[in-house]
Amino acid sequence: MEINKENRKRPSSDSLVQQSQWELHNSDPPTVAFARSMDLNRENKKRASSDSFLQWSQWQLLDSILPTGGFAHSFGLEAAIQARIVSCPEDLQTFVIHLLENTGSLLLPFVYSTTMSPDFETRRKLDKMLDAILTNEVSRKASISQGSALMRVAASVYSEIPSLKSMREASLSSGVVSFHHAPMFGVICGLLGLDSATSQRAYMFITMRDVISAATRLNLVGPLGAAVLQHQIAPVAEAILNRWKDRPVEEACQTVALLDIVQGCHGYLFSRLFCS
Repeated sequence: MEINKENRKRPSSDSLVQQSQWELHNSDPPTVAFARSMDLNRENKKRASSDSFLQWSQWQLLDSILPTGGFAHSFGLEAAIQARIVSCPEDLQTFVIHLLENTGSLLLPFVYSTTMSPDFETRRKLDKMLDAILTNEVSRKASISQGSALMRVAASVYSEIPSLKSMREASLSSGVVSFHHAPMFGVICGLLGLDSATSQRAYMFITMRDVISAATRLNLVGPLGAAVLQHQIAPVAEAILNRWKDRPVEEACQTVALLDIVQGCHGYLFSRLFCS
């Protein structure tokens, strides 16, 4: 009988020891730990699902099917062809590289700043600043046209981000914001969770994509040649990005003034296919 009493006491004491060990290791008993593990798995799956959906939204921003009006502009290429500055694929490659230099030095600071602070006040301030910097009327109108279209489309497509719609309504009611493309693109990238390096790389990509697309419609290069050219310029574009990324808007500048001058002549062309 005494042995049985001892055996009954031993499991109880063993349980106490086991509980003490769990407390010592700051863990829970198996049933509680299992429940917490299940909750954690559910949270991880939910987060993974949310991240996956966010990636679809991020990719859609770069999709050429998004109706932002980018393909209505040649970035001065049409005027350069008529001025005989660009007349062959080799000239086109030089033009694209110079355009990317201008984009990196002048517009990436605005994309970077609004990506880091995608709020109404930052965008309004940078909109006014860029509107003053763009003295070329053709490029200024093109920037406003693309930015306004991007804002309108984003407010409709990304309905899960209510701040986009409210930002657009507040801006339209005030009537003082121009919706320039670069700051607007940065705002949307920031709200979609893109980091600053990716958003700046994405802006360089869509610029290169749109100007090479314009070259195919101007019969300067074929579709296959355009794809090859885009692939060849990609390392150069990455080098330009690394040279100009993460700069404040106070350092924004033009590096290839000739392109700005040529684009300004677009409005004087007798016949033209593009808006700029």
